[in-house]
Amino acid sequence: MEAALQHRSQIEAGLRLALKRDEFELHAQVQVDSDHRPIGAEALLRWRHPERGLVAPVEFIGLAEDLGLIVPIGQWVIERAAAQLAAWQGQALLGRLTLAVNVSARQLHDPGFVAMVRRAVATHGIDPGLLKLEITESAVLNDINEVVGLMQALGESGVRFSMDDFGTGYSSLQYLKRLPLSQLKIDRSFVNDIATDPNDQAIVRTIIAMAHTMNLDVIAEGVETELQRSLLGAAGCTRFQGYLIGRPVPVGEFEALARSLLERRRDAR
Repeated sequence: MEAALQHRSQIEAGLRLALKRDEFELHAQVQVDSDHRPIGAEALLRWRHPERGLVAPVEFIGLAEDLGLIVPIGQWVIERAAAQLAAWQGQALLGRLTLAVNVSARQLHDPGFVAMVRRAVATHGIDPGLLKLEITESAVLNDINEVVGLMQALGESGVRFSMDDFGTGYSSLQYLKRLPLSQLKIDRSFVNDIATDPNDQAIVRTIIAMAHTMNLDVIAEGVETELQRSLLGAAGCTRFQGYLIGRPVPVGEFEALARSLLERRRDAR
């Protein structure tokens, strides 16, 4: 217990300095369509600790939430994501890629959240439709009226929303129809056993059918095998993310991968 408390204390002290020292960095995990053409990426936060090296978010995001540091850290991520989209904007191959950013409940309920996102979009002069904010069902249910209001405000500015981990929370069509979403993201827990579990197969088909009925895009995360992708495709899913497609990598490596795949598609035509 003493060792655990000491570790937590060290992480807390380090987190408070990490923003000042610019120790965070963005990695990206590619997302592709049914033709294996890159359509964008999910931005994933990493902490480059001066002593421990690269620290995965599972080690610090929960603590950042508890300490309230997730708000300034989340702002840093959105600022960097907007800057990255601006860098891609003038490039023929990368200019239409989207970038998805995870947003926590605490960020959503911060009074300055909407203004901060709008400012990031305006400062970097990006197409707001290329910035996709991923929220979870639990974040929505904390105060659905407030969340619907801020989503509508940002939606009017062109920013898009994706419902992350869909199907793992208290899925309710009553709130789902009120949210200005553009995408549902099938949780990896349903993808993992889609080849062997008829229940997961039925859930995936239902989510995809519902998304199409509501004119929403649908993407599956955690795709690790060709069989999983084939079954998802047969059920009507045309967007994929997972280790089969590509692991999270530094943004520079993601750019090289995306260019390679897009050039291959272009040359094939």
